[in-house]
Amino acid sequence: MQTALASTLVASVTCAVLSCWLVLIGWSLMGDAVSHAVLPGVVLAYVVGAPFALGALVFGVLAVVLIGVVRDTGRVKEDASIGIVFTTLFALGLVLVSVTPSQTDLTHIIFGNLLGVSPADLVQIVVLGAVVLVVLLLKRRDLVLYAFDRVHAHAIGLDVRLLSALLLGLLALTCVVALQAVGVVLVVAMLIIPGATAHLLTERFTRMLVLAPALAAACGVLGLYLSYHLDTTPGPMVVLAQGAVFAVVYLASPRNGLVGRRLAAARRRRRLASV
Repeated sequence: MQTALASTLVASVTCAVLSCWLVLIGWSLMGDAVSHAVLPGVVLAYVVGAPFALGALVFGVLAVVLIGVVRDTGRVKEDASIGIVFTTLFALGLVLVSVTPSQTDLTHIIFGNLLGVSPADLVQIVVLGAVVLVVLLLKRRDLVLYAFDRVHAHAIGLDVRLLSALLLGLLALTCVVALQAVGVVLVVAMLIIPGATAHLLTERFTRMLVLAPALAAACGVLGLYLSYHLDTTPGPMVVLAQGAVFAVVYLASPRNGLVGRRLAAARRRRRLASV
């Protein structure tokens, strides 16, 4: 449980920090694509004895390149090209999992195996999570400007293509960090829900960078302990806790929540009626 808790905290915080950029840039579907497309890379890396991060990075970049080729060389739009590429690569990963002889159950890559994380796996998760967080913090200003205004970023001399490639590479590494916790299928939830929840609570990006990982860490601990007491799978419980917090914030956020917006609209109508 201690190893599982440490893995959950590292994966939750890493995914949550990156999710702030994914939500603002509008890369939710891209996060879904890359998180699924890394599966064949992880399996092939296991086969040849290479680090999982290397295989995930290679196939994450390959997925982005293929999406761009399909989008730019034909009549297929970007959303359709993303769906075609990531489902095809994900299917390839499933085939490789089914035919790869292994002493370990590779389906854990798909559905997660939080309670089966070994000390060596924890070291890999911590190292990759630290790399992602350090790079995000060091390049924070450039990446924030890229998220809000790419034209201005290009005008002041920033290489927007390099920043885009950097984010995609970090996305692939983050997927590896979260694989052991929730598996490929649910990684996208951890990459989107914390940032979306924080975005409903504040308009300032610096506050998002604090709120998102704090909420994700709390949901990670809550989901893990609920899974222990309810005897359920821990990975999905972590994601379910994040979804429940998002639902509460979506309804009750003072400024952007559904109830708050309706109350504000009612107050405006009353003021207009009194005038």
